[in-house]
Amino acid sequence: MGYLKQKFRNIKKLPDWLYWFPAFLLRLIFRSLYRFEMHDPHGAASKSIGVVGVAWHNRLLFFAAAFPREIRRNTLAVVSPSRDGQYVADFIAQFGLGSLRGSSSKRGAHAQLAAIHAIRERRNVVFTPDGPRGPRYVMKSGPVHLASITGAPIQPVSINASRCWQLRSWDRFQIPCPGAKITLIMGEPIFIPPNLSASELEAQRLRVEQALMAITHDPEN
Repeated sequence: MGYLKQKFRNIKKLPDWLYWFPAFLLRLIFRSLYRFEMHDPHGAASKSIGVVGVAWHNRLLFFAAAFPREIRRNTLAVVSPSRDGQYVADFIAQFGLGSLRGSSSKRGAHAQLAAIHAIRERRNVVFTPDGPRGPRYVMKSGPVHLASITGAPIQPVSINASRCWQLRSWDRFQIPCPGAKITLIMGEPIFIPPNLSASELEAQRLRVEQALMAITHDPEN
């Protein structure tokens, strides 16, 4: 058993066809077990071309399934360059989402350059700004820096469940209870000034963090 486990851990990429059924099952569960609403008071979804999206790490379960297909096909998610990140990248590809491989700790500069190029091609780039290891609900500065360089607006996004289970992970990852209402909230787009000093970057980071928390419903609070 230990030998087989080690062999599996050495596999960095699984065949793409293995992800088809889990993706199909996730779509089926999302459509049949939950009530879904989308709140977009600023019309952000219709303008989602070349934006920097931010969403907390613990709300990713139905993130891909909740968005319209045309948005997914024009969106790249920043995913960890780890082996687990490869599994995530291959899974979300089943929903039409592309990926950029990098994080705050690994290959960050490479991902940032790729993200700048994607934004300039009018594609959306989405971050989980408290990932990959937290602290939970504390935003890193990467998305703000990218928005400042490119002039693209930051789009806060939250997926809130009326009832959910929470795992005992660093992010308290959420699994909505069957029958719960899932609400996708698109916050007001935020424009970041160019040529920020270190103190200005921190002020803008806090501004975006607070805007994202304002549309986040946490069952612990």
